[in-house]
Amino acid sequence: MDKIDRFTRPRWLFNDSFDKLQNAKVLVCGCGGVGGACIEALFRSGVVNLTVIDCDCFEITNQNRQFGSENLGMKKVDVFKEKFPHIEPLCIKIDDEFINNFKFDKFDFVVDAIDDIPAKVALANKIANNTNKPKFVSSMGGAKRLNPELIKLTNIWKTNTDPLARKFRYELKKSGFKGDFDVVYSSEEPNCEKLGSFMGVTATFGMFLASYVIRKLIEKD
Repeated sequence: MDKIDRFTRPRWLFNDSFDKLQNAKVLVCGCGGVGGACIEALFRSGVVNLTVIDCDCFEITNQNRQFGSENLGMKKVDVFKEKFPHIEPLCIKIDDEFINNFKFDKFDFVVDAIDDIPAKVALANKIANNTNKPKFVSSMGGAKRLNPELIKLTNIWKTNTDPLARKFRYELKKSGFKGDFDVVYSSEEPNCEKLGSFMGVTATFGMFLASYVIRKLIEKD
């Protein structure tokens, strides 16, 4: 407990549960404004066995909100790998083919921080139908909002206001999905038509996700 390193303070906070974080295997799907913040918080808290997936490179409009976006033109996953050496980066598009062939059962937790509805639906169904299914949490829309006080964590079927969550619920039902899972969403009405964004909201979404993952990983069996 008295060891001085980058994890001294998380070790003080989590005490005997810190080993659970060190041993957990977590997959983060999406390294953008939400997923990137989640990755930062997870690794810095001791969740070092991280696999991160994203097929994009950083570009200039990412710089208002995304961690690592000063590295223009670099693959997002490679930037996080360079910053946090334990991370396993997968630069690949998350689509039906990937989801159908990827082995999710080796993870303790899967975080959905992607904004493509078909991919989100396919991922939720894949996790729900996995025999040794990992825990799962999903992010709804963080763009177009200004007020982080209106961010909430609830069951997917209890969300309101968010158009992305509404579309997600509709497509889940259409796909025959019968389960449930928790999501981070905002009850704030959108403030613009285009995908305007504010780091105070998108990063808070990521912090909500990271906190949820950590609390679930260390909870008593």
